[in-house]
Amino acid sequence: MLQVRPLLAFTDNYIWLLTDGSGNAAVIDPGDAKPVFTALAAERLNLTAIVLTHHHRDHIGGVDALQTTFPTVRVYGPNDSRIPQVTERVNGGDHLQLFGLDANFEVLAVPGHTSTHVAYVGAGRLFCGDTLFAAGCGRVFDGTFAQLATSLAQFAALPKDTQCYCAHEYTLNNLGFAQWVEPNSAAIAARLISDQTQREMNTPTVPSSLALELATNPFLRTNEPQVITAAERAAGQRLNTPIEVFTALRQWKDREYD
Repeated sequence: MLQVRPLLAFTDNYIWLLTDGSGNAAVIDPGDAKPVFTALAAERLNLTAIVLTHHHRDHIGGVDALQTTFPTVRVYGPNDSRIPQVTERVNGGDHLQLFGLDANFEVLAVPGHTSTHVAYVGAGRLFCGDTLFAAGCGRVFDGTFAQLATSLAQFAALPKDTQCYCAHEYTLNNLGFAQWVEPNSAAIAARLISDQTQREMNTPTVPSSLALELATNPFLRTNEPQVITAAERAAGQRLNTPIEVFTALRQWKDREYD
């Protein structure tokens, strides 16, 4: 059975370690090789696969060192010249089985945070990189607001019990903005208390369920009247589509909160 656990990197990155009892392992978005080497050595694991969502350094910075130590490792990632370490290029709609593991995923093309960002979904798990965060979403860098809104809509259509494995511990900060958007939300207030308790115990707040995100994440709630009202107030104008609402929310957070 596939098991997934986080390896903390830097101050708030999560590298996801995948094992299945075979003695082999995969890691997702290893921005730093050190915690990966530590975990592999402690558990006597052989690294057979590296999975990448996008090109940012805090997600790929450890790949070179891992490839040097494990020269047969397969590196899956988007078709992007900024990630020359990739050995297996993937595109939206592809299906892949990770080399050395009993783990199968569908690749989703989810541009927005970056123009070539991908995510991986399978067995009730979504590895979403920096597209979706717990109670939030990534900034727009070399993608577009419309792309990111459309990518998040793909996630919203997945089964509600899907577990969302994002790549950063940003949850409490994101919930603060969610309360700006929906200050009277009982669901957000309850989640904030629960997640504050987890962080006080030094426990990750992720993965989170898609159902929880749909109830508390403003960037997945762009059809909700109270979210639309808040976005229109921030934008100072009427907003006619979910993409316009999303864009107003993301720009508001960029401008006044982050």
